[in-house]
Amino acid sequence: MLIRAPAIVCSVRPHGEHGAIVRVMTADHGLAAAYVAGARGRELRPVLIPGNLIAIEVRARASSQLPSARVELVASRGPWLSEPLPSAGITWACALTASVLSEGHAYPLLHDSLAALLDAICHAPSARGWARVLAGYEVLLLREVGYGAAPAPPPEEEWGSLLARLERQGKAIANRLLADRAGDVMGARAILIERLRRIGSG
Repeated sequence: MLIRAPAIVCSVRPHGEHGAIVRVMTADHGLAAAYVAGARGRELRPVLIPGNLIAIEVRARASSQLPSARVELVASRGPWLSEPLPSAGITWACALTASVLSEGHAYPLLHDSLAALLDAICHAPSARGWARVLAGYEVLLLREVGYGAAPAPPPEEEWGSLLARLERQGKAIANRLLADRAGDVMGARAILIERLRRIGSG
């Protein structure tokens, strides 16, 4: 197997003394997992941050072998991870994607929508500018993996109604997509929703 593609880093799990298993989202190959040697070293640690856009080369000699990967940074989300709301949004969107999607199945629409969501989180003036995009991404993900066809949030939805929508979608995600894995992943969402609620209605 050989994959060379732009990719979005979705999760990084330590493996061995210095490496990590990295899950990335690509347009043509969907979610891919690979071992990156030195992932926790000084050079690669700032590259392998969830939300970052990278160029990745994935290789595996056999289908039963964990692929290995080489990576290069294309665009960093690091500057926004010091801000509580953008950090929570990026963390949740990437954790959800890494936890729900099966590896090796292309979801080009989800890839493009995740990329658009991350751009919105980083460049919108406030969370009010990207919370609706997040809600739309969750609706799309539920639909793409076969759990209903809930309508996307309307453009002019009032803030309180949008928060209520996100609460309902959170329950659907926990019950339908994450099941036994809900605890750790949904913890990231709980942090996000709490921070969104602090914006209030003003």
